[in-house]
Amino acid sequence: MALALGTFMQVLDGAIANVSLPTIAGNLGVSTDSGTWIITSFAVANGVTVPLTGWLMGRFGVVRTFTASVLAFTFTSFLCGIAWGLPSLVIFRLLQGAVSGPMIPGSQALLLSIFPAHKSGVALSIWSVTTLTAPVLGPVLGGYISDNFHWGWIFLINLPIGLVAGFVTWRSLRTRDTPTHKVPMDRVGLLLLTIWVFSLQTVLDLGKNRDWFSDAMITALAIVAAIGFVAWLIWESPIANLPSILLSLPGAISLSALCFGYALLFANNLLLPLWLQEQMGYTATWAGLVAAPSGIVAVLLTPFLGRLRGFDMRWLATGAFLAFGASYFMRSHYTADASYWALTLPLLLQGAAMSAFFVPLNTILLDGLPASRVPSASGISNFARITAGSFAASAITTYWDRRETLHQARLVEAATPFSQSYQQATAALQSQGFSPTQAAGFIMHQIMGQALSALLHRAFLDLRLDVASRAFSA
Repeated sequence: MALALGTFMQVLDGAIANVSLPTIAGNLGVSTDSGTWIITSFAVANGVTVPLTGWLMGRFGVVRTFTASVLAFTFTSFLCGIAWGLPSLVIFRLLQGAVSGPMIPGSQALLLSIFPAHKSGVALSIWSVTTLTAPVLGPVLGGYISDNFHWGWIFLINLPIGLVAGFVTWRSLRTRDTPTHKVPMDRVGLLLLTIWVFSLQTVLDLGKNRDWFSDAMITALAIVAAIGFVAWLIWESPIANLPSILLSLPGAISLSALCFGYALLFANNLLLPLWLQEQMGYTATWAGLVAAPSGIVAVLLTPFLGRLRGFDMRWLATGAFLAFGASYFMRSHYTADASYWALTLPLLLQGAAMSAFFVPLNTILLDGLPASRVPSASGISNFARITAGSFAASAITTYWDRRETLHQARLVEAATPFSQSYQQATAALQSQGFSPTQAAGFIMHQIMGQALSALLHRAFLDLRLDVASRAFSA
């Protein structure tokens, strides 16, 4: 339970921040668009440090590394909770993401070493259910805190959880730590990885505000990201056996499907709460309650799917992608006056897809690899997945911003003072006591709501098409 609590705390932090983003951005006096740095900074830093997990565990021991990671995550959560502005919060989130890299791999490694082989499946199932409850509680808890307390408490609640997890783990397992040995760190590979990931993330986050490649800094960072990525691939190939992992057809397809599927899921989990709070009038608490059933279904189904033996993982992964696609298709029919249950029903289907998504693709990715290459392949998989999620957050906010302007402009074309429908709407509102200014403001609010509804339809249709292509690949 202590190991699961550590992982639960990390996953909770990602889920809780999504629904609280509008509140945090508003309190800090920045736009929601700029506020996505709060999410992407954590994800990028975490993705960069995940590949370091193997070196840290070999150098300092699994128990010591996991415990130190949990306590450092707890301390940086405290810093995030007392942040005084967006720059300080982004810096503290970077630190939080960096120190959390070993938490999930460390907890899995310790579970497998503690329990005998015939009980490892049960242990991992309990661990999985515990960590899957974080996406359920995260939106609800984040919404409730945002509506009733200072937003800093979404990070400060980690303090008791982290202290208990770190204390229990160290007291119970310190005598079972793994042997340590001096292993050389791949400093060049880490430097190249950091350069290209942060350069690309900066391009995605700032490009929309700087008119993309018409800005010298964005162009320079894009070039640095491209060169850094190629250099990193060349450098890491003989060390991490990248060609054998990425160039094999099953490995390349499963890794690609895992990244794109997680990116789409991450983008949706960011987009829906924003729309609900900014245009549907939902409080943060109710936006969290809309998202919660998805996690509940995933928690209930995961133990049953974990018992499947001898089942072709390709069919399970294909079914998960088809369920994702059906869920996005249902959401493409959302309206500006949709009821709570109309909003929630597609998320129940998404929960079923979540329960059958990660394990099959990881199984396909690692299938047939010798034991010596499994850690590096697992590290690459986690790094690629986490990084894809952070890129998706930036891409979906750019898409949302640009397409919102387009849809709004199209609708406004029909709302001129010379339009007969506009004149009729204005007259009807004035007959109900609206002043001309109030009537114009009300009509503009309705236009913006319909524009965002049309944008949401388009966004989910695009997500559905992308998911369909991944299902075909699987």
